[in-house]
Amino acid sequence: MLPPENRLRRREDFATAMRRGRRAGRPHLVVHLCDQLSAQLRGATYPHPAGETPSPPRAGFVVSKAVGNAVVRNLVQRRLRHLIRPRLNGLPAGSLVVVRALPGAGDAAYDQLARELDAALARLLGGVRP
Repeated sequence: MLPPENRLRRREDFATAMRRGRRAGRPHLVVHLCDQLSAQLRGATYPHPAGETPSPPRAGFVVSKAVGNAVVRNLVQRRLRHLIRPRLNGLPAGSLVVVRALPGAGDAAYDQLARELDAALARLLGGVRP
């Protein structure tokens, strides 16, 4: 389980991350990251004003019915939540991350999801491993 301060809950936060952020796609995952740099590159306002202390990085997950039935979707979401938790420390403060599972994610092994998540985050962070 993610700590409450690291969870994305509001629809607006998900929309901000997916529309204003950068994304990296992998065979089973798409990772969206919205940080101050990506928001400025797109000419958008960053969700946290400059004078305000940025909140810790927050993560959310999108696992649609295309991934599988409820049991499979919950399994994929638990795996992704477990994978993202230690990687949050390597993300910029105040960043928003949305991990979207693609239809094959239900059949993917845990290690494969971990490699794909690491590769996507490394690409979004400019080659720096989280």
